[in-house]
Amino acid sequence: MKKRITLMMLLLLSALICLPSLALATQENLSLSGKEIIEKLARLEEGQKGLNKRIDDLYLRLEQGQKALGERIEDQGKRIDDLRGLIYVVLAGIIALIGFVIWDRRTALSPVIRKTKELEQRDDLTIRALKEYALKEPKLAEVLKGLGLL
Repeated sequence: MKKRITLMMLLLLSALICLPSLALATQENLSLSGKEIIEKLARLEEGQKGLNKRIDDLYLRLEQGQKALGERIEDQGKRIDDLRGLIYVVLAGIIALIGFVIWDRRTALSPVIRKTKELEQRDDLTIRALKEYALKEPKLAEVLKGLGLL
């Protein structure tokens, strides 16, 4: 039993001697891994800076695209305004043409109306002259009665 106790004590003592060295070895590994962690963190920060720069560039491109789109929309608006003005000019031309046609008809018809009135007056005078002459000539009176003029 004494042997066992001494053996256990020996084991315990050797364990106590070995354990601090294990702890130091672990700390060295931790410090090495800490350096690696620091390096990786530095790389991550650089990556984040690169990502931030890319995001800023994307925002800049997006703003430029929006500006270009706004300019294109303004240009389209100007073109629409120009077309609207052209439509007004064409409509004014059509209305002027219709007015000219109406005016031309009146001016073209007035000589015809005047000539027709003159012809009607001559016709009335001719019929009156024939009726008066028919009172003196019985044959002419018969012809005019046959035509329904007397």
